[in-house]
Amino acid sequence: MSSATSLPPNTKKPGRVRGFWQRVTDGLAIQELWGQFKSEAVEGYAHYSKDVDWDSVNKDQSKFKRWLRSAWALFQAMLMKLSPARRVLLLVAVFFIFIEPEYHQGHQTITVDTHGLSAIILFVLLALELADRVTMKRDLEIAREIQQWLVPSAPPQIPGIDIAFATRPQNTVAGDYYDAFLRQMPGVTPDSAALLVVVADVAGKSVPAALLMATFQSGLRALSSTPATLSEVVTGLDRYARAHSLEGRRFTTAFLAEIDPRTREMRYTNCGHNDPILRRASGQIERLAVGGPPLGLPLFTDDEIAYGSADVQLMPGDLLFIFTDGVVEAVNEKGEEFNESRLLGSISATASGTAAEILSRTMRDVNEFVGYARQHDDITALVLRVS
Repeated sequence: MSSATSLPPNTKKPGRVRGFWQRVTDGLAIQELWGQFKSEAVEGYAHYSKDVDWDSVNKDQSKFKRWLRSAWALFQAMLMKLSPARRVLLLVAVFFIFIEPEYHQGHQTITVDTHGLSAIILFVLLALELADRVTMKRDLEIAREIQQWLVPSAPPQIPGIDIAFATRPQNTVAGDYYDAFLRQMPGVTPDSAALLVVVADVAGKSVPAALLMATFQSGLRALSSTPATLSEVVTGLDRYARAHSLEGRRFTTAFLAEIDPRTREMRYTNCGHNDPILRRASGQIERLAVGGPPLGLPLFTDDEIAYGSADVQLMPGDLLFIFTDGVVEAVNEKGEEFNESRLLGSISATASGTAAEILSRTMRDVNEFVGYARQHDDITALVLRVS
């Protein structure tokens, strides 16, 4: 006879339930789940309400009628997002929720309970929509992998120059671009190659912006491998962006800087981008604004845009912070923006740290400020510190 003690059959059930709950909630606490749900609900309402003619809805004087018209308008907006076949299924499900068919058998009236049928139809619709979402997500994940090949996984190792960068897409793929590399030109040895630092932001989000970001990267890499000056590189990028900007609807803001690693002299051009922050070792703040308009804007003359440039001497202890507008325009649940004053505060709080420490502190401050609010734009930042 075995000496092992038998456990009651239901002993393991609580563990299984807890394991299932952990998988479903991804380990989030109830408060975090509720905050996430509120954020998603607000985002979903904003998504559907864009298709509602609110002027027509609000014509009714009665509050109750306005409420009914609002609900009906939002339902129609949601309905039209489905394919025609799924619209019909959804209407059938809603019909059977509110109306139960009756038929007479002799003197007896029999009511058919169709709630179960409605639930099955709604479950099938949910399964179909989830299948589409999973397929689309898989394709986006592949696109994201390809996009990650276009940006550096690690900064170049250059004596006396510390670089760190980070990005957080609004969606699976992003329209932001960052890069830092030594220009490999014919006749130039690696020891004398200039360091090119770039941060760019394609107007728009998700897949269209990501595709144009890929073309920007290829154009930049091709031009930087030639003996072209920084001004000539920018002009070439503008010409290429204009040819693919869909009549100016897909322009690109960019900041490009070329640094001599030996002398630390930097020449830069700002193409309609957020002015980068140059924090001197003394604590003095300079903004790098010289340049011109965004790349890809339509021209109304035959002359190309003459982008300006400026020279800056970098000194030990100086800090260069380049960012896209998604950083300062990050919005919390109250609709408040992170703004540049908070950004400057984050940079100053760890100004003596490494590039990675400064970047980590800034991104953490943005995350804490935003909380559960949905991200509305890609967030990208590049930090360069001189030692």
